[in-house]
Amino acid sequence: MSGSEKKLFSLKFISEYIDASIVGDADIEIDNIATIENAEQGSITFLSNSKYNKLLDSTRASAVIIKEGTKTNSKTAFLICSDPYLAYAKLSKLFSSQIDFSKGTFSDRSFVHDSATLGKDVLLGPNVFIGENCVIGDKTVIYPNTTILKDVSIGQDCIVHPNSVLGSDGFGFAQEKNDYQKIEQLGGLKIGDNVEIGAGCTIDRGAISDTLIADGVKLDNQIHIAHNVSLGANSAIAACCAIAGSTKIGKNFKMGGLSGVLGHLEVCDDVTVGAHTLITKSIKASGNYIGIMPAQNHMNWSKSAVFIKKRGK
Repeated sequence: MSGSEKKLFSLKFISEYIDASIVGDADIEIDNIATIENAEQGSITFLSNSKYNKLLDSTRASAVIIKEGTKTNSKTAFLICSDPYLAYAKLSKLFSSQIDFSKGTFSDRSFVHDSATLGKDVLLGPNVFIGENCVIGDKTVIYPNTTILKDVSIGQDCIVHPNSVLGSDGFGFAQEKNDYQKIEQLGGLKIGDNVEIGAGCTIDRGAISDTLIADGVKLDNQIHIAHNVSLGANSAIAACCAIAGSTKIGKNFKMGGLSGVLGHLEVCDDVTVGAHTLITKSIKASGNYIGIMPAQNHMNWSKSAVFIKKRGK
């Protein structure tokens, strides 16, 4: 099926695909996913936040994915499941125009070093650079203008979005009077399976030992991970975050946008960091951490800051 052809699925097929029960006509045909506000006939949408329940009465969608126990009207078909957002994530794959791996396509405008190893069905976009001693696993996609420098290993089923730089030098200098001596970065970068790296990310190789990105990690756009960081499995980091060098982070770490972690810290498993938060000390207990006050006028902010400072003494 080409990207221009419309995909069509019965509600019965979709219900089986996402493991949901049907209320309504199982033969309804669905040809697109839409937001609940913009859905039309032929659209399927989802409701994962109860504050939008009122839109159920006005949506023109042919079907809505809802959570068990949600009050419904009778004019729309429903697919009922335990987690509508997860169901939507699965359903999106049906309507996505997937890259065809059958021929293992390579762009003739990419550079692959003779010592590099590419697995089966790897796809390289235009202007990709893959350097010395790199290894790219099966069915990994490297989008255009991505640079992968020497001694970088990427696992299977990974996606690297455009303009990312993997395996660049870490920021290492030793001061000598009024000058700096560069510390050569001798380590590599190892990235596990099923990792997705957003556009414009930079991940440095290690100074001596390797920088490590474990299986299942998901990185949003414009994230920087410094040398010798170890980022645990199934971690997810939103845009414009940074992790300083030699920090060790456990599995299932989540971090909101514009946040940072200082260097040489340790963060245990199952930690969630709110947006615009700076982690300055190691975290030894799982849980939610946040360090930003809501926006307010400057006078009130000053009072709040003084209060927090006094409480911290």
